[in-house]
Amino acid sequence: MALIMSDVDRFEAARPRLEAIAYRLLGSASEAEDAVQETFLRWQAADVERIEVPEAWLTKVLTNFCLNQLTSARARRETYVGRWLPEPLLAGDPMLGPAETAEQRESVSYAVLVLLERLSPGERAVYVLREAFDYPHREIAEILDITEASSQQIFHRAKKHVADGKARTEIDEAAAKRILEEFLAAATSGRTEPLVRLLTQDAVSVGDGGGKVPARAKGFEGALAVATFLRGLFKPSDAKRAYVGGAPDIYATTANGEPAIVAVVDGRVVGITCLEVTAEGIVALRSQVNPDKLVRATEQWAAADHGDALYTL
Repeated sequence: MALIMSDVDRFEAARPRLEAIAYRLLGSASEAEDAVQETFLRWQAADVERIEVPEAWLTKVLTNFCLNQLTSARARRETYVGRWLPEPLLAGDPMLGPAETAEQRESVSYAVLVLLERLSPGERAVYVLREAFDYPHREIAEILDITEASSQQIFHRAKKHVADGKARTEIDEAAAKRILEEFLAAATSGRTEPLVRLLTQDAVSVGDGGGKVPARAKGFEGALAVATFLRGLFKPSDAKRAYVGGAPDIYATTANGEPAIVAVVDGRVVGITCLEVTAEGIVALRSQVNPDKLVRATEQWAAADHGDALYTL
């Protein structure tokens, strides 16, 4: 006898895809989870038997809920303390979604998530659905209640905005690990010159502390300024250890497909720095130290095999 999938089972089968879409749209794992939960509540309240294509219905409900969230988020971020950066996800997190193609991997890279903040909510939705999930423009048009021609135009405009802003080139895991190890060796050397050599002349470093952890609202710009800041950041001190609750262990990994440095104290992730790397060198370092945006990373860290720390500060 064939098994009949319940309404809850049908939703749970779609959950991973919905979470991956919501994360790319919102740049926040916790907000993505909330958006998916809201979609589930609407699914439970709907007359499911009359929904012809559940996947399309769920995607439409989720996307439009996220669009509303993005609109209100813009207002909230005007009062956000310091620089707002997306919530990074460590390698292996299922919320990163599909990664079969270069386009899918790039669409969830930390550098591109930062660039997506420049797009309007509508542009972001079209870009994510098309670039990361390969939805046909016909389906995107139905989801967003626009014409197919409008979907195509919005996508081309959004893709150009993203392409104009990014300097990222995809690198393999071995190259990423080598770059991280070279960077950490330079950062912990106590000297500025080795860091300057790894950075591009127009390199930038920005951080998000959310008003809970010190992070300059205005980033550091230029290789020398960034290197000087990093030399001080990686210098061990009792004050820093007291602030984070111990001596941070430093690991090299990847987050959102980019080389990343993770600082961990007693199993708790206290910081993630993503490196945007090109053939010319490191062009950007983006550090997430807001504890509210490191909860999921800490959960994922506890469940993963991450090897030995490279350094302890």
